[in-house]
Amino acid sequence: MRGMADEVWPPLAFDDWGDTCATLHLWTQVVGKVRLVQTPWTNHSWHVPLYVTARGLTTSMIPHGALTFSIDFDFIEHRLVIETSAGGVRILPLQQRSVADFYAAVMALLAELGVPVRIRTMPNEIRDAIPFERDRQHAAYDADKAHRFWLALVQIDRVFKVFRAGFVGKCSPVHFFWGSFDLAVTRFSGRPAPPHPGGVPNMPDWVAREAYSHEVSSAGFWPGNATFPEVVFYAYAYPEPKGFREAAARPAAARFDAALGEFVLPYAAVRSSGDPDAALLAFMQSTYEAAADRAGWDRAALERQTPIHA
Repeated sequence: MRGMADEVWPPLAFDDWGDTCATLHLWTQVVGKVRLVQTPWTNHSWHVPLYVTARGLTTSMIPHGALTFSIDFDFIEHRLVIETSAGGVRILPLQQRSVADFYAAVMALLAELGVPVRIRTMPNEIRDAIPFERDRQHAAYDADKAHRFWLALVQIDRVFKVFRAGFVGKCSPVHFFWGSFDLAVTRFSGRPAPPHPGGVPNMPDWVAREAYSHEVSSAGFWPGNATFPEVVFYAYAYPEPKGFREAAARPAAARFDAALGEFVLPYAAVRSSGDPDAALLAFMQSTYEAAADRAGWDRAALERQTPIHA
């Protein structure tokens, strides 16, 4: 059983893949911003994320006048695939290349396909960010490590969707936000929230306020960064109800991180458990209950009371 879990839930440590993580984060921002500028605004910025696929990450369909196109990261053959509804296809190998070169190549391929796009080139949610066209600092790409990251996303996306299915109130899709570089799913109480204070690096405060316009309980997966070099699952509530951070989260490896203002659970603890699915679902459920019960959510109305079988 342990051997099977090792294969299904791959090892992933920030110290091992941090350079590739930083570069891939910025590459997804280039691609994500293409979707952002071409797609009608949807509540809570739900028009901008990427989605996990059987090969990597996708934008899904993006409108461009009468045409549509999509951009896919393929972490099996390690290539970026751009396809249009007119039948056009362009492929960019995923290999060691600077963010500046990646940005220039993507813009050129879009123009070749008849779907030219202009984006704001300053990265979002990153301190001391470098505009894409000037960033020759980030150029690492280890194919094996990117592949393992995607394999982890496949399992996490699957479990997140199980958790999402138990809620009949307003709930986000399971989606990958390229700004913060995390996979997330968010439940809503249905009640308005106080204005968010903003302050997210390189992101207008009004975007944060619109994203958190209503009460939420959110959970996700984050591969860490140089400031917090740990691969973790996280959970938070906005606004944070009284007593939330003192709640007992499951499993035992979960903890509240005061600096982040969130509960965290190390990916390694889930991967090494006897039942990774159960460990992750316990974390999501216990932290959701901590938020919903302390904030007085109408759980009877918001949660599925009986399972639906196909």
